[in-house]
Amino acid sequence: MAANVLNSPLAVEMSVLVVRAFVRMRHLLAAHKELTGKLEDLERKIGTHDEQIQAIFEAIRQLMTPPEKKRRKIGFRVEEKAARYGSA
Repeated sequence: MAANVLNSPLAVEMSVLVVRAFVRMRHLLAAHKELTGKLEDLERKIGTHDEQIQAIFEAIRQLMTPPEKKRRKIGFRVEEKAARYGSA
């Protein structure tokens, strides 16, 4: 594309290099069909275990959260024994 606009030898060379890079990427991807198949198998396995993995993550999150501390009541509290009224 740059060669069409700039019309310089350097632009032509860069366009050729870009095309070669894309061709090489296509060849590399085609050569690794076995790897692609294994990745698809792994995706299928993960899809079936998705709920179990989510449950594990939820359990880990629960363990990571600190327990809530008891809050102390605010104010003045008198802790005396109640007065005994009645039969004595």
